[in-house]
Amino acid sequence: MVRPVEPEPYEREPDLITHHAHNGTEHPYGYDPYDDRYDDRHDDVAFAAEGDDQYDDEPAEDEEDDKKKVLTPKQRKKRRWKIIRRVLYAMFGLFVVVPAIAFVITYFLVDVPSQESVASLQSQPITLMYADGSPMGKIAPASGGSRYLLQPGEVPEAVKHAVYAAEDSSFETNSGFDIGGILRAVYNNVTGGQGGGSTISQQYIKKATANEAPTLTRKWTELAKSFKMNNQMSKEEIITAYLNTIYFGRGANGIEAASQAYFKKPAKELSASEASLLAGLIQGPSRSENEAYATKRWTFVMDQMVANNWLPPAERAAATFPKPIPKAQAKADDAGTLSLHIRNRVIDELEARGYDQDRLHQGGFKITTTIDPKAQKMAEESVAEGMKGQTDENILNALVAVDPKSGGVVAYWGGPDWTKNEQGQDVQGLDWANIPHNPGSSFKAFDLAAFLKMGKGLGETFDGSNNRKFDGRTVRNAGESSSCGTDCTVSRATEISANTVFYDMVRNVTKVDPVADAAREAGVMTVDKGGKAKLSPDINIALGGGGTVTTAEDMAAGFATFAGEGVRQKQHFVSKLTNAQDEVEFDESAPQGSPAFSDDADKSKQIAGNVTDALEKVIPYSKLKCPTGHECAGKTGTQQYDFKDSDPASYRDRNAQSWMVGYTPSISTAVWVGGDGNKPLHDKGGKPIYGKTIAGPIWEDFMSRYMTGKPSEKFGKVKAIGKDARSVPSTTAQRPPPSSAPPETPTSIPTPTTPTTPTEPTEPTKPTKPTWPTRPGPGTSDPLFPNREDP
Repeated sequence: MVRPVEPEPYEREPDLITHHAHNGTEHPYGYDPYDDRYDDRHDDVAFAAEGDDQYDDEPAEDEEDDKKKVLTPKQRKKRRWKIIRRVLYAMFGLFVVVPAIAFVITYFLVDVPSQESVASLQSQPITLMYADGSPMGKIAPASGGSRYLLQPGEVPEAVKHAVYAAEDSSFETNSGFDIGGILRAVYNNVTGGQGGGSTISQQYIKKATANEAPTLTRKWTELAKSFKMNNQMSKEEIITAYLNTIYFGRGANGIEAASQAYFKKPAKELSASEASLLAGLIQGPSRSENEAYATKRWTFVMDQMVANNWLPPAERAAATFPKPIPKAQAKADDAGTLSLHIRNRVIDELEARGYDQDRLHQGGFKITTTIDPKAQKMAEESVAEGMKGQTDENILNALVAVDPKSGGVVAYWGGPDWTKNEQGQDVQGLDWANIPHNPGSSFKAFDLAAFLKMGKGLGETFDGSNNRKFDGRTVRNAGESSSCGTDCTVSRATEISANTVFYDMVRNVTKVDPVADAAREAGVMTVDKGGKAKLSPDINIALGGGGTVTTAEDMAAGFATFAGEGVRQKQHFVSKLTNAQDEVEFDESAPQGSPAFSDDADKSKQIAGNVTDALEKVIPYSKLKCPTGHECAGKTGTQQYDFKDSDPASYRDRNAQSWMVGYTPSISTAVWVGGDGNKPLHDKGGKPIYGKTIAGPIWEDFMSRYMTGKPSEKFGKVKAIGKDARSVPSTTAQRPPPSSAPPETPTSIPTPTTPTTPTEPTEPTKPTKPTWPTRPGPGTSDPLFPNREDP
């Protein structure tokens, strides 16, 4: 028989997959085709072809298991590079290919909004409501001529170049987005720097969609729309649409409205300098009235125009900062019964929180204010009653009432909404409640707070004699307060407003800075904190004169902290903000106060309570009355008129500003009656105005109206700080003859150069007639010697 022929080894049929050789480590051909190292072996062969000896680095057998192979260094290196290549391929696909596909898809899905649709979006009214939910009024969007949409070709070159310089210098050449700008924006975000990467096209899209959310989705869609916009529209059409919709502040959407609001002229007449001011405000429209900011931005834009050859250097060198018309002269964009002053304060407050007027219109927001409609009516009636019969046309007034428990402004009167200018035209009146003036002796309440914070008490005594000399300068009292005796308690000095005591106290005990600190802690909002007040760093602050100026709102809020037992609530006008879908943006109706004068709430309460103890005595001394059934406290203040040599002799007694600030536990009210600057004011009887003669009665009338029908209130009792005034024997004030008692207190003292121990006569000198040194006007820090009574 013929023996069957055995097949060659390589011709054997493959084993079944269930064969143990496939489930183990052996393979009939000496390798496992499913092992990744198979690829490495082929890589090694390829390297050998280039001259390497593929047998140089044979893997060594593992001592414990000769079936496992240990890779050589060369094999490990090749394996690492293989992994890196695969990762790079994956990253390329993930970060380049996939985004490119997604961008193309997004590009075809999105639409570019027209400027007409954007203008329509910006045209929703803003609704304002009183604190009780009743309607206050609406702020209509700009309309008519002030919302005229310019057509391509109507935008002046100077305006376009100014906007390019301010916002996007590569606008004419980019494709809707600037990669370099985006990278700079990313770098600034990482390093904490400033500056974004949005082009003009992107800004238009963001404005058109009213979407400010800092999300990747928004940014992605914005890029696609911007790119599509640049493919569908010319650069001239894009810049025109942008300038027709961007917000410039003062309620002005679009360059035409902005040109009217700031310069009372059409956009086509704007100069390069004026255009640069407007372009610079695009990044901060809510800061349009901040001259320092506006000047800085104007300078930047002008310099960038020169750098990009859009403005000759000679023209730049000759340019000066353009002065816009006062905001009050810009005609309001609505009418009706809504108080323009309250409206402006509400809008200003929301702009400071990031809700500018443009955003409010786009969202159709509803604003619940803190204004009590009944209190507002009472305030207006009390002012009208107090001014009845006054013949001095230069007398102005303001009243602000603040709730100590919440900080909400419940009543606000800053004067009439509309007045006549020198040309007889109707212009928006100035808001005198938001314009700072010397507070006079009403500021002494903060002297007291600083003194008490040191642990000193109302029973401490000072020389309250008249005509005391400090560093060669004379400080005077006058009238019934002309002398408080050589041992005058702080309590008695507060009651009669003895200037020599408070000047001595601040100069030699508290010093100047702690007084300013106490005022800030109480609620006086200074310029550096977004307010209007300025607290002069000199001794004049002791009497509320010199460079120290505050607003009626500041004083009402500051005294509200005393009424609130040392808890400061930030004054505000907006209680709640909701959008058109009634979604709440924020709600500040609940109290959010904190201890004002100390981290220790009990200590702050004790300080405020001691201030109240001192101020309670001022009310009857000033011949004013508390609301029936309620306790109250307060302080008057007066600033003297700066007499000129050419003035009639009777002007020597005149005053330029007067105050009454006081409170009960539930309301703090400040009333200012004065003039626009240094003017010699008189009452209806032809006599000088004082804190207790016009401002005082207005305050008394409002407080009586407001508190009528409310439960009886009394101030909480606190322990006396330091030396108790009740334990000090009272001294009898020495009153000079009537002929030597001028009737009021100016409040600026020359700033001493070096604090020294005051030199003074051992006995007070009683002049037979008043002496009148040369005095500067209100708001200065030059010599102005107190010689008037100011209870």
